[in-house]
Amino acid sequence: MTPEASDRTRRLIGDDGLAALSRAAVLVCGLGGVGSWCAEALARAGVGKLGLLDCDSYVQSNLNRQLGALNSTLGRRKTDVEAERLLDINPEAQIERLCLRYGPDTAAQIDLRRWTCVVDAIDQVSAKVLLVRNARAVGTSVFAAMGGGNKLDPTRFDIRDLRDTTRCPLAKAMRKKLRRVGIESLVVVASDEPPRTPAGFDPSLRVQTAGTMPDVVGMEGLLLAHAVLEFLLAPAHAMGPGG
Repeated sequence: MTPEASDRTRRLIGDDGLAALSRAAVLVCGLGGVGSWCAEALARAGVGKLGLLDCDSYVQSNLNRQLGALNSTLGRRKTDVEAERLLDINPEAQIERLCLRYGPDTAAQIDLRRWTCVVDAIDQVSAKVLLVRNARAVGTSVFAAMGGGNKLDPTRFDIRDLRDTTRCPLAKAMRKKLRRVGIESLVVVASDEPPRTPAGFDPSLRVQTAGTMPDVVGMEGLLLAHAVLEFLLAPAHAMGPGG
């Protein structure tokens, strides 16, 4: 970023901090309500390389919470819109677009060793577990978002260990599945607010559409970015990927 654009950031973290962020490479998996806010915060802070992974295009239901969702972007790929947006913020950033759904058939296409750390903002439990397992296998740190749907109080989110989460069905499922593969600890952003029953809830349906609010998922995404920035600014990780 230009000296003028990064001036306010430099006043808090200094030139060494800015340099550490500019050398970092962060892969953001999932560009929905949480991931879009996280990616933008990382770009505005001056992270030098960002990977944007998502297979979807914008639809009208995204307009209430996703930063890239505008009437003018409906139908466009999220990776393309977000890449353009982040480069408009920081033209010096390196942006890698990965338009795919992370899963067993695509995971081999992503070399997680290339990234300083990975952000898990995926909705699907099986994909989240696979991402965490694969990142841990190559020594890449992961920061994961837990459930933000059907919640109304953004102040109930914080950064904690997965083992310390409560009242979050997604975190409960993650704990169970990760424990089976020997993973007990994981840095997550989670809320202890009990999920509310959304309008239109049908107990006969296995899959329900969750209600979402922009302040709630925005808060979660920004806290996720905060966890990543603290990690990147720690002295032990100031040398960039592989450090």
